[in-house]
Formats: sequence, structure tokens, C-alpha cells
Amino acid sequence: MDGTVKSLSYSATQTWMLTILRVLIGWHLMYEGIVKLWNPGWSAGGYLMDSQGFFAEYFYKLAANPGVLEVVDFLNVWGLVLVGLALILGVFTRLALWGGIVLLALYYLSHPPLIGVKYALPSEGSYLWVNKNLIEIFAMAVLLVFPASRVIGMDRYLMTWRDGRKASSNGVPARKEEIPV
Repeated sequence: MDGTVKSLSYSATQTWMLTILRVLIGWHLMYEGIVKLWNPGWSAGGYLMDSQGFFAEYFYKLAANPGVLEVVDFLNVWGLVLVGLALILGVFTRLALWGGIVLLALYYLSHPPLIGVKYALPSEGSYLWVNKNLIEIFAMAVLLVFPASRVIGMDRYLMTWRDGRKASSNGVPARKEEIPV
């Protein structure tokens, strides 16, 4: 199997629930990025210096170098905004989901919910191994497996355009899919 979706046969309820999940995750990520963008004094430095766990030294090194930290801040803010916006619109969703998974995995690895670990920054609850970052990573993995953006989202139009271009280049009529809505 080459990883492409051959047929989309979700029920209308499944499609809408997957779409709502995608948009909610997109909103969460986009808003987190916008808040950081609007705060001129924001930097990931404090968060990185608060890291614990197996990868703490790596995150300390990122925070210790001002040039690297500036790049980390830029990538963090714009990564969140662009991944979130792409998920909301359902455009380049597969790429956005992978980008979001990478971002959240870095957040998870910098602040793993382990026994006996205390962080300077307050958390929203008490966690052990599983926290909101890990849950959101797996929710995005579900969206990778069930690409509803090809039904409700801009990806649908990109696929139609791409299929039309492929068909016109090899003389085969474009395929038509029945899209449940």
C-alpha cells in the first residue's frame, strides 16, 4: 500500500466528528502561536531551562545560545500558527499534522510527566506519563489515519485539482468519488 486513500467511505457523523477534532486542535495550536506572537517579551527560554528528563541537556543548550533561541522562538510561534491554520482550513493537512506531532513531541520530551519531577511553571493538573500533549499527539495520529480533510477541507479541492492535472496529462478522465456529507 502506498499510503494514499483509495476510497473515502466514512459515515457523515464520522466525517463531521473527525473534522471537528481537526478544527479544535487547529484552533488550540493557532491560538497558542498568536498569543506568543502578540507578546513581544515572550521567549521559550524559560520553558526550555525548566526542562527535566532524559533530554533536558539538549533543551538547556537550545536556551543557552541566544542565536539558537531566537530561531527556536521563531519556529515555535510560526509553527504553531501555520500548523493550526492549516488544520482549521484542512489544507496540506498531512504535513500540518506531522508538524504538530513534532512540536508537541518536543513539548512532551522537554516536560515529561514523570514521578517526582517538579516544574517551576504551574501545570493544569497532576499527570503521570500521560498529559494533554501526548493525548493531542495521538489525536493527530488518528487524523493521519482517517484523513477527513479530503472530504471536508481545502485538501478536497487540492486533490480534485491534482487528479484533474494527472488525468489531463495522461489522457485518462479524472475519477469521481462520491463524497458523503
